Amino acid sequence: MSREEFEEAVADGLDLIPEELARHISNVVILVEDEPPTDADDPDLLGLYEGTPLTERGEWWAAGSLPDRITIFRNPTLRFCESKDEVAEEVAVTVIHEIAHHFGIDDDRLHELGWA
Repeated sequence: MSREEFEEAVADGLDLIPEELARHISNVVILVEDEPPTDADDPDLLGLYEGTPLTERGEWWAAGSLPDRITIFRNPTLRFCESKDEVAEEVAVTVIHEIAHHFGIDDDRLHELGWA
């Protein structure tokens, strides 16, 4: 799968977020990188949220804060999946999983909800 096709899959995953939730996403940039950082605990990491969840933002937060970052990792996803359809599905799950972290939902709750 080309990088362009992968980025389209990420955009399609974002399109799955209901409008009533999407309008509450604040100060977030979505990126695609080929590989997770070399210092990542898991070399097969599919996505990463870096930032301050909405549930933890106070008045102090807006003063000069950089955007939160959601990074979707292309190569681990491609290694994990066997078809373009499977990649599209896994990317959608990963995008929603990382957006959920932006809303303050932790991994345990995401596992309970089936978005792990």
